[in-house]
This record gives sequence, structure tokens and C-alpha cells, in this order.
Amino acid sequence: MKTNKCFARILLFLSAVTVLLVGCNTANPDNQSELNSAGVNEYLKVHFLDVGQGASQLIIGPSGHTMLIDAGNNDQESVVVDYLKGQGISRIDILVGTHPDADHVGGLDAVIDNFEIGKIYMPKVQSNTRTFEDVLLSIQRKGLKVATAKAGLLLDWESDVKVAMVAPVAENDDTNEMSAVIHITYGATSFLLTGDAESGSEQEMINSNAALKSDVLMVGHHGSNSSTTDAFVEAVQPSYAVIQVGQENNYGHPKAAVLERLNDNGIQVYRNDEQGDIVFTSNGTDITVTHSKQDVVNKDEKKNSPKQFSTLPATPEPSAAPEQQEDTVVYKNCREVRAAGKAPLHKGDPGYSTKLDGDRDGVACE
Repeated sequence: MKTNKCFARILLFLSAVTVLLVGCNTANPDNQSELNSAGVNEYLKVHFLDVGQGASQLIIGPSGHTMLIDAGNNDQESVVVDYLKGQGISRIDILVGTHPDADHVGGLDAVIDNFEIGKIYMPKVQSNTRTFEDVLLSIQRKGLKVATAKAGLLLDWESDVKVAMVAPVAENDDTNEMSAVIHITYGATSFLLTGDAESGSEQEMINSNAALKSDVLMVGHHGSNSSTTDAFVEAVQPSYAVIQVGQENNYGHPKAAVLERLNDNGIQVYRNDEQGDIVFTSNGTDITVTHSKQDVVNKDEKKNSPKQFSTLPATPEPSAAPEQQEDTVVYKNCREVRAAGKAPLHKGDPGYSTKLDGDRDGVACE
């Protein structure tokens, strides 16, 4: 539990830098004029970094501009920094923290400290944790400002690449449902990067009539049952799916039902826990997939022929945690659980309740 002093520092900083820049929908053109050492080529590359049980995506445009979405947990910050430097990157033109959960923003402070930063986007939600405070303090030290991530924004990044923010559509008390979701289009190819967006946000995106159809879908919330509904899969119609998940994680991710749903739709699945760093390369027409645990794969597979693919074996559902004695801990919602650093809650854990376990799988606030 954080002290009042710590929380006061967060509030003071938030008011000082004016985190919420309502109506801002483009990155600073001056920032965009500087190309990275990543170089100029005809390809768009989308990297899904292997950061264990967390998420981080690096996008490098045809002109060498860069965008980083999330940076894994605190213990993965050196992995992210080293990966970026290994790509010859010295500047991040657009940095997005999808939501305040540690497994997504834990490494952002190290990225801000080690690289030149252009524009920063974060949703209108905060967390009273040391991890989130560290990110805000790194932003403060560099004199940067944060624009509000929300549906309807078009990000000024590369002239030949459309970057649209399609969520969050509405405000929500659940940090996962406030995840910034980004749709990227390059030529005839497209990508949808979903953070930890759950079924509520997915339905809001569908109802908003935003362009969701994508060749590559980053599966929401690490393959939890709370995300990737039938309706959302139907709306996106991906040929590829990526699950950012750690080996033998405590959450039982990815869930067997999600893997089965993807398989039933003929979607090729890639997973960081099994294939390491995963990189999709698009020339605007075709997509090639490579990963660190094997050389080039699916070289001749085209994005419009998903029925040729076969998914990886489904991970069985974990057995429920052993029952424990009752207690008096009560959480109103998952936001309180995460703020207390107690997520996820297994059945029998102090504070667990079926109200918090929306998918009734014995694990709440995944």
C-alpha cells in the first residue's frame, strides 16, 4: 500500500504536466521530421517483444520512424532497452502506454530515460502504484507532456501508414477496459494492437463502426477468457494472431477456449512463450513472419489464405487453486485489486469473489 505522500506526488505531477490534452490528435510535426538510424526502406515491421508475462510492441515504418507500445514489466526493462538499441534505434517518435498495469508500463520509465522521445499517449486513467509513479517522474524529468489516448485519434507518424486509435471509446473504472487500442494500415495490410482490452471495450469498438478488420490481431489480455469474443474475432477477421504471454505463467494464459476459438476460425497463432520475439514484415501487399526461435517461417503463406494454417496446441486449463480459509478482505472492483498489487486472485485467495471473476474460471482480475 502506497503512502499518502507518494500518492500526493502523483496528483501534483499530473496537474503540473496536464496529462489530459483533450482534442489533441496529431504528433508534433517537428518531432516527426527526425528519422531514426533504423533507416529507410519499403517495409513496415511490427515486433512483438518477448517480455515474459507482459506486452510490448515496436513498430518501425518504411521511412524509419518508430513507435513503441508498452514496455513489459519492471524486470523486463533492460530486455526492452537492449532490444531497441539492437535495432539501431536512438529515438522513439511515438510512445504509447496502453494502461497503467505494471506488465505493460513497467519498463516505460527506462525507455524514456534511455531514448529521445517524441510524443507520448496514455489513456485517461491512473494508478496509485510505484510503477506508475516512476513512469510519470521520468516524463517529468524530460519535460515531456502526455496526450490523452482515446478513440477517434489519427496519429501523424508516417505518410504512407495510417495509425488510428480505436479505443478506449468510453471511460471505465476498469483499467483493462481503458486500454488504448491501435489500428495500423500499410497498403493492403493491417494490424490491430489491443493492450488488455476486454469484452466490454471490444463491443464498444464494434458499435463505434471503427475499421477493425486486420490481417494481424494481437490477442487481448494475453489470451484471457475476458477478451477475444466471437463477435470481435468476426469483426477483425484476422489471418494471424499473436499472444504475448510468459512461459508457465500463474494466470493460465492463454486460455484453451480462446485458442480453440482462434483455431476454429482458421487463424495462425504465434506466441512469445513458444517462439520468442516475433516480427511481422509487410511490403504493403504481403506479410512475412519471423521469430527468434526459428528462422523465416511461412515465407510463401499469403495473408488471404488463413485456411492453410494450423494453430499451436491449446494450453489446458489450470486446476483451481486450493481452498483457503475465509477472510474479511473485500475489493469493490479489479482496479482496487491491481492497486493493492494482489492481481490475479485465485479462488480461495483473500478478497476473491465471483463478482470479480467475470468468466467464472476461478481466477479473478487476470
